[in-house]
Amino acid sequence: MAVHKLHLDEFDEVDYDLIAIHSSLEDYRLAYFINQKLSVSLCKSKEEIGITVKEGEASFQKFTFDDQTNDILWSLVPNKNEISVARKNTRPNLFVDAPEDIATKVYLLPELKKVDYFLKLENNNNTLNMEDMVRDIKSINRISTVYAVIPEKIKSKNNLIF
Repeated sequence: MAVHKLHLDEFDEVDYDLIAIHSSLEDYRLAYFINQKLSVSLCKSKEEIGITVKEGEASFQKFTFDDQTNDILWSLVPNKNEISVARKNTRPNLFVDAPEDIATKVYLLPELKKVDYFLKLENNNNTLNMEDMVRDIKSINRISTVYAVIPEKIKSKNNLIF
């Protein structure tokens, strides 16, 4: 009988490219401008990305495009989100038993807190030129800066599995 072994290193391979975007645009407007510049069709997905943090559960919207011709899956995801955490009021006041709702910022990739959005390209395999793509995205108004991120250097890259 043959014995088959699986090495865990095989599952650690990174098969996606990641672009960091700094912008004050809303996610739907950014998706619209990226669609125009890169001739793609990013659409809002019904599925959200859920992550667990110490404050609770957080979910992030995403815009996706499945490029059938090049076999590339595009995903535009915000890095920041706010969740409400109910805490019991400990200060003495008139409303002692009323819980306080405190808004807490949550990050998809906490080590890159300054980044507003990530554009993830799965199965790119150098089909698309990343430098050209970064240059085209950078030409969009109200985008401060755009750069490629090396996924191997990210500590919380498990949050990018979706």
